[in-house]
Amino acid sequence: MNYQETIDYLFNSLPSFQRVGAPAYKSDLNNTLALCAHLGNPERQFKSVHVAGTNGKGSSSHSIAAILHQAGYKTGLYTSPHLKSFTERIRVGGSNITEADVVIFVEENKSFLEELKPSFFEVTVAMAFWYFAKVNVDIAVIEVGMGGRLDSTNVILPELSLITNISYDHMQFLGNTLQLIAGEKAGIIKPNVPVVISETHPETREVFLEKATSGESPITFSDQVWSISDSKLVDGKVNYLASKSSKNLRIELDLMGNYQRFNLPGILESIDVLKMLGWNIPEKAILSGLSNVSTLTQLKGRWQILAQNPLMIADTGHNESGINEIMKQLKTYRFNQLWMIIGMVNDKDARKILEMFPQSGNYIFVQAKIPRAMPAEELAKIASYEFNIQGELIPDINEAIQFARKKAKSDDLIFIGGSTFVVAEINDL
Repeated sequence: MNYQETIDYLFNSLPSFQRVGAPAYKSDLNNTLALCAHLGNPERQFKSVHVAGTNGKGSSSHSIAAILHQAGYKTGLYTSPHLKSFTERIRVGGSNITEADVVIFVEENKSFLEELKPSFFEVTVAMAFWYFAKVNVDIAVIEVGMGGRLDSTNVILPELSLITNISYDHMQFLGNTLQLIAGEKAGIIKPNVPVVISETHPETREVFLEKATSGESPITFSDQVWSISDSKLVDGKVNYLASKSSKNLRIELDLMGNYQRFNLPGILESIDVLKMLGWNIPEKAILSGLSNVSTLTQLKGRWQILAQNPLMIADTGHNESGINEIMKQLKTYRFNQLWMIIGMVNDKDARKILEMFPQSGNYIFVQAKIPRAMPAEELAKIASYEFNIQGELIPDINEAIQFARKKAKSDDLIFIGGSTFVVAEINDL
């Protein structure tokens, strides 16, 4: 098979949560363990950092990988889902896994895959571990797909676990309270392995403390030891003062979302913990890594400015907490008219999101080209009947963007989001 045939095989032969949702979800680690055993347990052949959370785990994973890269380490990075190319999921030093290696992995293991019948995600995790072992990375940053306890990535024994924000998402799998969701995320905490918690919340604090204490895992609530202040935009980067005890870091972060201030304590404390474990990470690597996250890791879709006059911004935030932060940041901009190009997936509660949106915007309802996508007509109907939000119905995302840019004035603002998969289909991303 060539590369395209291989990708078609992976997507069409294996159930993919990205495309179909719940039918692809596997509630145990059996397939991943079987895959790893078949491959010679590559997950034991490299050091790692494991990152879970509802929001912020992607940005935090990319940021830590960028810092480790700047410190001179051959750094792997596994994230999901991808936006443009499958190969984005598996990176080393900022470069994607080669298409040839994807083909080799599937060809060498196809008969076993057809016998085992794993999910798409289980296969991609195994492929990442295989590749990181093959190219002999010094350390890999591994982002959890969903939850933590039963996530396919949770077969590694990391140097460090990081848990970012906890909020409501994937409740049908993780539970309908913050405590239950936190319990699933806490499943990545390993005995005697340090864990960093990015944000302290009364509802979840005891969940993490109990899990860490039971395994004698050193735990740090990073926002209790780091303070982040002096946020201001300078030359296309957000400047922060990060302080811990007598240490002060003047950070220039190239990720523009205001919500990154919640991620920074966890990122910085994770680096401090790694340093205590013997990793050589000088301050200049921290500052350089954070200043160039997007360049070093190719991270896209996080408050990404796509055009000026009119200003056009895309963001992958898609749950209550993420959309709340997006709406807060939109209110900090001065503009004549707000245009909202919005699409969602059908397993999210659209009403929880729509109630946060202003009625005064110009709306265009779109639909990503995946089976999980909520029909644009259904989203528009809910918006109109229940929230008095009226708008155009243009299912194709890029046609919607062209329509908005043609109609908008130079001092308007166009926002594109509601779903990772909406952002993924933007041509100019």
